[in-house]
Amino acid sequence: MKSRIFAACLVATTITGAAIVPITAAHAQFGGVVFDPKNYAQNLLTAARTLQQINNQIQSLQNEATMLTNMAKHLQKLDFSSLSQITRSMQRIDTLMGQAEGIAFDVTSTDDALRRQFPAVFDTALSTSDIVAQARARLQASTRAYRQTMRVQAQVIENVQADSGLLSELVSQSQSATGGLQVAQATNQLLALSTKQQLQIQQMMAAQYRADALERGRQQQALEAARERTKRFIGTRDIYTRH
Repeated sequence: MKSRIFAACLVATTITGAAIVPITAAHAQFGGVVFDPKNYAQNLLTAARTLQQINNQIQSLQNEATMLTNMAKHLQKLDFSSLSQITRSMQRIDTLMGQAEGIAFDVTSTDDALRRQFPAVFDTALSTSDIVAQARARLQASTRAYRQTMRVQAQVIENVQADSGLLSELVSQSQSATGGLQVAQATNQLLALSTKQQLQIQQMMAAQYRADALERGRQQQALEAARERTKRFIGTRDIYTRH
């Protein structure tokens, strides 16, 4: 059978004068495409790797854009400042403290006033009118210190009432801050407000202690003066033994 097929092919070849060629070669000769699975898989892998590299570059650019946006937020300033309000409050307290009469909040002036009004040793050589005049001056100084203390306390209360609104605003600004700089600025202003309130308390205590000290000093001097007047009124022992 095989010999008959081979003979038939040989006859056909002889008649047509064409040579027998492989089927795949003949297919390629007439414009056909040969499919290579191995080459196709390699090309597909290369394309996938290239696409992954492009995606990585896009992600990197997106990260850089996000970083720049965050940096801009961190560098954005807080559109609110409480410095002027805090400064005005402290200036009002300072003005009241500077209006202290008699014994002022000054070391040199205080030393001079203490030597005049509150001597360490009572001067027994003073006349009765001088003793009364000094007692009246000390009473006036104590009264003025009391009044000045009350004014300072009243001003502190007013400042505290104003600080409640300022505190609410600063807390709101801190909570709505979008960047590190805004948070830091809001925190600094909150610390400044707290410091101002502590300074107010110290100044109020200084005024109160000053008034208390003047009153105790006045009472001590009044006691010494009373002893001297009593002594002068009673006189010496010789007055009652002299005949």
